[in-house]
Amino acid sequence: MSGVIVTNPPKARPEDVEALAGYGVATVSEAMGRTGLLGPEIRPVQQGVRVVGTAVTVLSWPGDNLMIHAAVEQCGEGDVLVVTTTSPCTDGLFGELFATALKQRGVRGVVLNTGIRDTQELRDMGFAAWSRAVCAQGTVKATGGSVNVPIAVDGQVIRPGDVILADDDGVVVVPRERAREAAERSAAREAKEAATRAAFRDGQLGLDRYGLRDTLKRLGVEYRTYEEYAGDGS
Repeated sequence: MSGVIVTNPPKARPEDVEALAGYGVATVSEAMGRTGLLGPEIRPVQQGVRVVGTAVTVLSWPGDNLMIHAAVEQCGEGDVLVVTTTSPCTDGLFGELFATALKQRGVRGVVLNTGIRDTQELRDMGFAAWSRAVCAQGTVKATGGSVNVPIAVDGQVIRPGDVILADDDGVVVVPRERAREAAERSAAREAKEAATRAAFRDGQLGLDRYGLRDTLKRLGVEYRTYEEYAGDGS
């Protein structure tokens, strides 16, 4: 496998990236029409952490982390490293030594569609990480791959410079051209949810706030007393 290392790809504007920092993964995905989620198997190795940054992408062969070494040089302040492989892999491609190098360069976290190791050390040093698996299995450095090319994780295309937002719920990608739009839609969604939260605290039911009683009726869902229900043998 030959490869390419692309330097200085376009990135989302820093102000648009930071505008997304105040919103959770679920909010942003919902605001963007339920798109961008990398899937439930990409899980955090820590809790209570949210990061947002621009993607530096890596495409490696399974069991080989050579291209992560190459990617470190391409990473800078505010980036999030995103790694996948040409076929499924759960080996521990990433650990504490990589995190040390990336943290020094201002990288905010890593997302791996592979395995990760040294998880306690990563938590101790405060380096945020999300991965498909935790595995102590090591790797080789023997096969070429690519850095800063479009990659796919769980059906989502991630390009270098796209926005990566990750928290306890998972990871979402926002195309770099849509970062400002995503932030504005997320703000509107949060305002709407704040109003709903206040209504629920006042005792309003979701059935009424969302007009769901008519939906139940349209679907043929009936209300019956227990005696009625028990009496018809249901």
